[in-house]
Amino acid sequence: MERVRSPTAGPLGRPRRVRRYRCGVTEGVRSSSDAGVVGIGTDLVDVDRFRTVLQRRPSVADRLFTPHERTYAERAADPAARLAARFAAKEAALKALGYGLGGMRMAEIEVVRDDDGRPELVLHGAARSTAATHGVSRWLVSLSHTDHLAQATVVALGK
Repeated sequence: MERVRSPTAGPLGRPRRVRRYRCGVTEGVRSSSDAGVVGIGTDLVDVDRFRTVLQRRPSVADRLFTPHERTYAERAADPAARLAARFAAKEAALKALGYGLGGMRMAEIEVVRDDDGRPELVLHGAARSTAATHGVSRWLVSLSHTDHLAQATVVALGK
């Protein structure tokens, strides 16, 4: 008969130490009753493919990004990686809303940096109205990129 170990037993049959992780609370978010999650979105962009699109059609950058976003990206060694991360954030924001573009322009969703350098979303025009209709009062944004991939996660918080 085969011996079955307890799921909490380690390789020598001794009890495993259970690790519990805590998530830090973001400044300004005190509890779920203060700021409920309206939605979460994530997006992954192939930087090389995005770079190719921008090279073939430079006008795409004007449609997708604000002048501030383009200026910020142009200061980097690899502007395409920065723009790809910002594009991923815009897509993730739409996913967090559970909503397609529907009359919005991508440039109406702007990724800016706060005083500490953290990314933030600022919405304009139809994007701002749509977010307000869905009860979004604040956004949490995380961006990351390598030479080949750009990733963004966005959490839409309600009132």
